[in-house]
Amino acid sequence: MKNIYCIGELLIDFVAENQGSDLSRATEFTKKAGGAPANVACAIAKLGGSSLFVGCVGADPFGQFLEDTLKKARVDIRHLQRTETFTTLAFVSLAEDGERDFVFSRGADRELKYTTEIKKGFKGNMVHLGAATSLLGGPLESAYGHFFFDALTEGAFISFDPNFRLDLWKNKETSFIKKCIPYIEKSKLCKFSLEEALLLSGETAMEAACKSLHEMGTEVIVITLGGEGTYLSTGNRQKVIPSISVNPVDTTGAGDAFIGCLLHQIAQQGHFLQLEKEFDLLSEMVYKANIAGALTTTQYGAIESLPDQEQINQAIQ
Repeated sequence: MKNIYCIGELLIDFVAENQGSDLSRATEFTKKAGGAPANVACAIAKLGGSSLFVGCVGADPFGQFLEDTLKKARVDIRHLQRTETFTTLAFVSLAEDGERDFVFSRGADRELKYTTEIKKGFKGNMVHLGAATSLLGGPLESAYGHFFFDALTEGAFISFDPNFRLDLWKNKETSFIKKCIPYIEKSKLCKFSLEEALLLSGETAMEAACKSLHEMGTEVIVITLGGEGTYLSTGNRQKVIPSISVNPVDTTGAGDAFIGCLLHQIAQQGHFLQLEKEFDLLSEMVYKANIAGALTTTQYGAIESLPDQEQINQAIQ
C-alpha cells in the first residue's frame, strides 16, 4: 500500500448550523477541524490507509486542537509545521439543504515553508495537492510549487483538486485559472466540481470541458455532481457513476471524503501508471468513493462525519 502525502491548509471551521446562508445573521457557531487536504488525509486514515499531512498551524490553542484532531485520526503529522502566526479560520454558513458559503480569515496556513527532507518520501508514493488557499501567494504557494516539482521528479502519482472558493478569488478568476493550468497539465488525476471544470476549461458543457482539460495533460478526470454521482472521464471513455440517496445536512467535506476514498483505493493497487486504461476498475472505485462522499453529508462537520470501511460496505449491500 502506498503512502499518500496531502499538502495544504489545516484550519478551524466555525460552522453556523441551520441559520441560513447569510453569515451576517448567524449568531451561533460550532468549532470544527477543517481544511480540504487535512480532510482528505483523515478520510484515507479512517479507511485504513497511510496518509501524511504537510501544512502549518499556529502556536495557539486552535493549532493545538487541530494537531490533536489529526493525531486522533491516525494521520502522520511528522511534517506539520507551527508558526507564531494565528491559526487560519473559516466561517461557514449552512442552508437547510446542507449547502455552504465560506468566509476566510487567513493565518498560519500561508506560512508553510518548503523543506527538502520530504522529497525522498515521494518516490513511488502518492501526492495530493488540494488546497483552496495554495495559490494565493506567500510562502505556501512557493512551497506548494516546490513540492509539486519534487513529486514530478520522484515519479509520484499526483492528484490535484483546485478547490475553488469564490470568497478567495473574487475578481481574480483569470489568475486562478492561469495558476491551476500547470497542475492540470502534469497531474495523473484531477478532481473538479462542475463549476470548476467549466471555469478552468472555458467551456459551457461538461463533455467539452473534459475534452479541453484532457488536452491540457491530465489523464483521469472526476467531476463530482452532488446527488447525481460523478462524471468519470479517461479521454477515450466517459460515464456518470451514480451515488446513493441520502438526506444531506452538511455537504462540508463531501468532496474530500470522495477523493480520499478514491486515492485510498488507488494506493492499494500494485501499479497505477496505466490506471487510465482500466476504466471498469476506475468505475468501481468511483462508485465506492461516491458512497463515502454521500455518507459524509449526513452529519455535521467534515472529519467527524467521515465513514469507515464498514459503513461503506454496509451502504453497498
